Amino acid sequence: MDIEKVRGLSDGELEDQLRQAKQELWQARFALTTRQLKDYSSIPQTRRTIARILTVQRERRDTRSETVQEITR
Repeated sequence: MDIEKVRGLSDGELEDQLRQAKQELWQARFALTTRQLKDYSSIPQTRRTIARILTVQRERRDTRSETVQEITR
């Protein structure tokens, strides 16, 4: 999932996608351990997706806190 798609998601959808990506990463690591994983590139791809989601969540949180600080001034 690219960053533009991630930015287009709502906060609830981001939470769902994050939960799903973490589950996929866990499953891929388990498959790797049991030597069932055929596509090794899925692990770094999933980690990047998680990082993108967390980045967008942090950007939104920082934007909200800046807005609150401006209002309270």
